[in-house]
Amino acid sequence: MLTREQLKAVRKIQIRTSHLVSDLFAGQYQSAFKGRGMEFAEVRPYLPGDDVRAIDWNVTARTGEPHIKRFVEERELTVMLVVDASGSTMFGSRGQFKRELAAEIGALFAFSAIQNNDKVGLIIFTDRVELAIPPRKGNRHVLRVIREIMNHEAVGRGTDIAGALDYLDRVTHRRCVTFLMSDFLCDGIERSLAAASGRHDLVGVIFDDARDVELPDVGLVAMEDPESGEVAIVDTGDRGFREEHHRKQTEARRQRDRGLRAAGMDFIRLNTGEPYSSALMSFFRSRGRRR
Repeated sequence: MLTREQLKAVRKIQIRTSHLVSDLFAGQYQSAFKGRGMEFAEVRPYLPGDDVRAIDWNVTARTGEPHIKRFVEERELTVMLVVDASGSTMFGSRGQFKRELAAEIGALFAFSAIQNNDKVGLIIFTDRVELAIPPRKGNRHVLRVIREIMNHEAVGRGTDIAGALDYLDRVTHRRCVTFLMSDFLCDGIERSLAAASGRHDLVGVIFDDARDVELPDVGLVAMEDPESGEVAIVDTGDRGFREEHHRKQTEARRQRDRGLRAAGMDFIRLNTGEPYSSALMSFFRSRGRRR
């Protein structure tokens, strides 16, 4: 059972993201993501200017008057939130953990989806798949998804994105819009990302924090790797150490971004404790124009 503080946090996210969906993202989500194709709507009499390729010859022969088939886009989608709950997501230097930002962004995508009558499912992973919720519709279901992202107590500490994507492929039987939410600080995932991008409409949501790259000058500190648990004593007062840390972390993120582009997937880069509305609007509009 959730504590009063946890329920309050979930309610706060619901209010904030519902407002954003209603006021900012109305229509943007629908234009950014395609339905599965075209579905039959009706047969109606032919009108001058109609495409003759749409003529229904069976009905035309039966009635003696030309009729055409009308199709509409099959709008309903399945949206999967695939969320990294590894040790590195429980970090944030600006009043917000990466996991908390994931819950807020996941809520925004989920509320946008159900407003368009789409289904939403959830996979939470670390170095293993820890939780899977099948896609469903409705506000009550979305609130459960948000609660699980925020309050899931992870068993593993590492990150296995390839394993999570393999699991997604086993439990889904058709193409999904998949938001893969992680800091993506792991190696050797390009092939898995490319394969998943070919099967699904895969969008990476990258969570960064300023302290991932920039270390403050606070003297000797014990730094723990959140995924391996290894602890090292470092001297942040050493300017050379801080500059080398910045260089390595910046290069790691460049390689990460290159790998995501090479996989043929879209991605959004967000930072903890910073406004995200502009970045998301830019992403939605870019997708809508390409469509």
